[in-house]
Amino acid sequence: MRNLEETAVKGPFNRPEKTPTASGGKPVAFAALHHHDFRWYFMTSMLAMMADNIEHVISYWVIFQAFHSPILGGFAVLSHWTPFLLFSVYFGALADRFDCRRLIQIAQLMYMGVSLAWGLLFLTNTIQIWHAVVLLVVHGMAGVLWGPGGQLIIHDIVGSEHLQSAVRLSATSRQLGILLGPAVGGALMLLFGPPVGLLVNALIYLPLIVWLQMAPYTGHARRAAASVKARSFGWRDAREVLREVSGNHAIISMVVLGGTSALFVGNAFQAQMPEYAHDLGADKEGFAYSALLAANAAGAVIGGLLLEGRGLLQPRVRTAIVCCILWCLVIGGFAAAPNYPVALTLLFLAGVFNLAFNSMAQTLVQLLAPSHLRGRLIGLFSMSNNGLRAFSGLTVGVLGGFIGVHWSLGLSAAALLAVTIALFAFMVPTGGE
Repeated sequence: MRNLEETAVKGPFNRPEKTPTASGGKPVAFAALHHHDFRWYFMTSMLAMMADNIEHVISYWVIFQAFHSPILGGFAVLSHWTPFLLFSVYFGALADRFDCRRLIQIAQLMYMGVSLAWGLLFLTNTIQIWHAVVLLVVHGMAGVLWGPGGQLIIHDIVGSEHLQSAVRLSATSRQLGILLGPAVGGALMLLFGPPVGLLVNALIYLPLIVWLQMAPYTGHARRAAASVKARSFGWRDAREVLREVSGNHAIISMVVLGGTSALFVGNAFQAQMPEYAHDLGADKEGFAYSALLAANAAGAVIGGLLLEGRGLLQPRVRTAIVCCILWCLVIGGFAAAPNYPVALTLLFLAGVFNLAFNSMAQTLVQLLAPSHLRGRLIGLFSMSNNGLRAFSGLTVGVLGGFIGVHWSLGLSAAALLAVTIALFAFMVPTGGE
């Protein structure tokens, strides 16, 4: 059987073109977008992520209106991210063994089912807390299932040479979906009401499902010549990997940075946005509430463009830590914001700094990892940076049920600030760049 890379496929699927280079041999910005098929994945995955966030916007709003419970909002974060902590490695093993197109399609069908279930429960006014718990968990499982398969698919499309560009642009497409989600979600609530809006939203997942049905990429073609049998990876392996790289302060710092930022703050404040909007006088269904949710993503899109553009925000250890310090400051400022315009501006800046330090940390771990440990270190960083977000639902949401969400977010940001300053001081004597 001919290698998929050598097979000409009619229709929208082409062999990856050779990316043009600028004068002097420098790669052009946004290299992955020169691959025709990556543009299709970029657009369809952006739509799917937009649908994901439309569901968040509408379901979080109705949950808040029905139960007025910051604790339930905290559980929304906990149930969404716990699957990343428990199952990300195992779903990665599934992606190694099976056709990644089918895994992504299953994940999209899970998303569609959850959106339809929310809509029907709200339409019939039968929503109960246990319904919300189950749907939030299923939604989180779908996200875990999509992740590894998506990374392998884009690797198949662009190859190793342009993988960094593809990963950054894929992250930016997710942020574009997050940016558009609140605006479209707000429009659907205004036009149809929350229940019907969720039913309509389920249709937005279809383009990615259909594209994957036609795409020739399985996620494994480029690895056929150097296939390695996947093995399980658990907490014992994580400790062994950390022990082996304990002398590399840069890697340890980035793993700690990703984990602590996820643990203390993560994106738990998004689930509490209805209460922040209420306190800022923006608690009506419409633009003001949607803009608060969209501001963080808009900043993240700008951050992604800066990282992918030429020569801006090159990944360095201390730069990543400084960006995280700035993120802590603006998140703390948002928690104490006296009015809506200040809060909106600070959320935008938070998005810029968040994507900047997270992307830098991921890139540095991958670049600095010993070749024989690279895959396991990337897995460890992903478990830390995504899985530990489950507990930010406790530090921000559940704690906010007792002392208020403004205080809980401010104290969480202050705790993370102390850790990042300590990391910066730790890296200075080592000459960490």
